[in-house]
Amino acid sequence: MKTRYALPGVFLFLLIAFPWSNSTAQSGHWVVRAEYEDPRMVAQVAEWLEPWEVHPREGYLVVGVDEAGYARLEGMGFRVEVDTKLTSEINQPQRRLPGQTSGIPGYPCYRTVDETYAAAQSLAQRYPNLATWSDIGDSWEKTASIGEPGDDLWVLRLTNASLGGAKPKLFVMAALHGREYATAELVTRFAESLLSNYGILPNPTWILDHHEIHLLLQANPDGRRQAELGLMWRKNTNQNYCAPTSPNRGADLNRNFDFLWSCCGGSSAFACDETYRGSAPASEPEVQAIQAYLRSQFPDQRGANLDDPAPDDTTGIFVDVHSYGQLVLWPWSFTQQTAPNHSALQTLGRKLAYFNDYIPQQAIYLYPTDGSSDDFAYGELGLAAYTIEIGNWFFQSCADFEQTIAPTNLQALNYAARVVAAPYQLPSGPDARSVNVQSPIFISATHASLTAVIDDSRYRSGSGEPVQAIAAAEFYIDTPPWITHTLPIPYAMTVEDGAWDEPIEQVRAEIELSSLALGRHMLFVRGRDAGGHWGPVTGEFLDLTLPPLYLPLVIR
Repeated sequence: MKTRYALPGVFLFLLIAFPWSNSTAQSGHWVVRAEYEDPRMVAQVAEWLEPWEVHPREGYLVVGVDEAGYARLEGMGFRVEVDTKLTSEINQPQRRLPGQTSGIPGYPCYRTVDETYAAAQSLAQRYPNLATWSDIGDSWEKTASIGEPGDDLWVLRLTNASLGGAKPKLFVMAALHGREYATAELVTRFAESLLSNYGILPNPTWILDHHEIHLLLQANPDGRRQAELGLMWRKNTNQNYCAPTSPNRGADLNRNFDFLWSCCGGSSAFACDETYRGSAPASEPEVQAIQAYLRSQFPDQRGANLDDPAPDDTTGIFVDVHSYGQLVLWPWSFTQQTAPNHSALQTLGRKLAYFNDYIPQQAIYLYPTDGSSDDFAYGELGLAAYTIEIGNWFFQSCADFEQTIAPTNLQALNYAARVVAAPYQLPSGPDARSVNVQSPIFISATHASLTAVIDDSRYRSGSGEPVQAIAAAEFYIDTPPWITHTLPIPYAMTVEDGAWDEPIEQVRAEIELSSLALGRHMLFVRGRDAGGHWGPVTGEFLDLTLPPLYLPLVIR
């Protein structure tokens, strides 16, 4: 229930209803719904305070405020009401559940910073040929002499080290804002899923063979440790900003990146504000580490002018996972002008949104930001760059995370990993799904039947992305189509109903086995639509084995 109050009565009511605790000793004592008539009012709020939700059709936003913030919203012309349910929720101290021995108190599904780091280090030890765990820089507390140890920022890099050469890269980071619990867990589970399914499922296997996955699991460990106490902590913990012990201290790391920092009214110059941009471009050690790592891994693929596009054959994808909002966002964040690669960014955004059913849109249409991570990744390096806002709350329930958020967004991240070689091209093409070949196949067989569905319709429903008829399908054996040092051989597939005239087609092929060696082979299947766009490959194992007659006898 939402109840409307006017200051100072609301202050007295909340003191009685929600006693002060560690959770309330900061800005964000109340969650309010602020109604507006002029959309420009949202941008004015975003200069100093991050809106948690924006509902343009209904004309309101949801945000956390203290008494001064409440009065400031009213002074700007908003009609403000307190959401008593959410206010109660954020002001309740978090306690461990009965029997809980790990995870954030009250949220056993979310690993702490220490538990996340321990899990990643364990993965690197268990899969030494597939995973490396590397220190890329320091948190603010580690660089400062304040009596706190601080943390390193670590990247978990996944790829099959036995297969060398240049590989296209996907970079995903999480928890840039400390209070966004679900983000680090999602990206950690993405790593675990890829590694545990390598050699078992075909797509994780070929992804790690031919691509690199770089995962920054905790981008703001200092802020995350504050949030693990139940605080609505967004920024880092830089004591030079606001006041050394203030709960409002620190810089908003997602306003501190140096691409067009402080350019356009999308951040605050006041150190106690939620969206404080820091003292200078990339002033914060966390942002310095992230930028340096990205520059070391990705070449600059875009010109210096704002309207210079990255080439169509650009490789690499950047994803910054946040919560909440159920959105897939792409540059620009600071202007309504579209990015030079807008059409391709939009297509991939709509494809990612197919899997999580989020709203895909240019970031500016949520509210303006400047100095953001995705604008840096695209603006400086030309990467296909996205912010995915997962879920519908900062402290998302474990039930929601396990049942909906993790399954759907793992699919979206897996799709990003599949198209990272050509993110401005492959998403325009159809998907190959339901790929199947009879397996195992005895070496005495002469042929094997391969079937698949080629589907050009998998974009977020109602997004407006054009859907075209399928025009062709093909498969490759062991060598995917983008490999140049070994000549890949395409094998044509036929359409089941005899006509290439629908956006979803059943296709098949007979595989000649006489030239294949005994053992496991990887099949790569892809389709092309009537617009000439090839989609990403989907893998399938083909296992050639000896018949039972040839198996050695076991003497008991």
